[in-house]
Amino acid sequence: MKINTALILCAGFGKRLNPLTLKKPKPLLQIKNQTILEDCIDTIIKLRVENIFLNTFYLSKQINDFFKDKNFPVKIKIIDDGRDILDTGGGILNMINYSDSDDFFVFNPDTIWNENYVSEINDMQKYYFQNNLNNILLLVNKKLSFDNNLGGDFNLKDNIINKSVEKNFIYTGCQILNKNLFNEYDVKNFSVTKIWNRLLTKQQLIGFESTNKFYHLTNLEIFKKLKGF
Repeated sequence: MKINTALILCAGFGKRLNPLTLKKPKPLLQIKNQTILEDCIDTIIKLRVENIFLNTFYLSKQINDFFKDKNFPVKIKIIDDGRDILDTGGGILNMINYSDSDDFFVFNPDTIWNENYVSEINDMQKYYFQNNLNNILLLVNKKLSFDNNLGGDFNLKDNIINKSVEKNFIYTGCQILNKNLFNEYDVKNFSVTKIWNRLLTKQQLIGFESTNKFYHLTNLEIFKKLKGF
């Protein structure tokens, strides 16, 4: 079994990267002459995904215009959040409603994705289906973070995520979710962390450990360091 659809979250304001994001949406910022959105799409293509959906809200015209000059070898559909921004959970659900798939990759493009992740994400996908899961998050030990000030989100033991005191693991921005997790929700503004927290209380939030160096556009200072790296 394999996942045929990926969702990319592109609607946010990117306020931590002001003033750069006052006139340009964060996914269109460039590292090494390529936008971080292209890095994300290139990685998804290497996963042999057939369909990509991405959502927009803030400065959405720029993202739409960006694709007019591109010819990616994959089907890409842009879904606008609508009148109000939907946050991560609402944005994911809104995109899911346009798809016939049951399971989805979900990517945050503010991580610098590259081909080193491909085999790792494929292993995560294999684990997901072998264990009949409905969720799995790609986590990395904070020791591997380029940003040394970035704190951990979770702890991980035997692929079960918990929120014990130490929190040594960071969410990388890649996960697999089944659409049934959203059955109790409507398309409105809510964070995907609501679903994570519900799973945490049942000890059903699943993690998969990445061993890649983690590069993430945390803020303007880190972005400038990455540009010169």
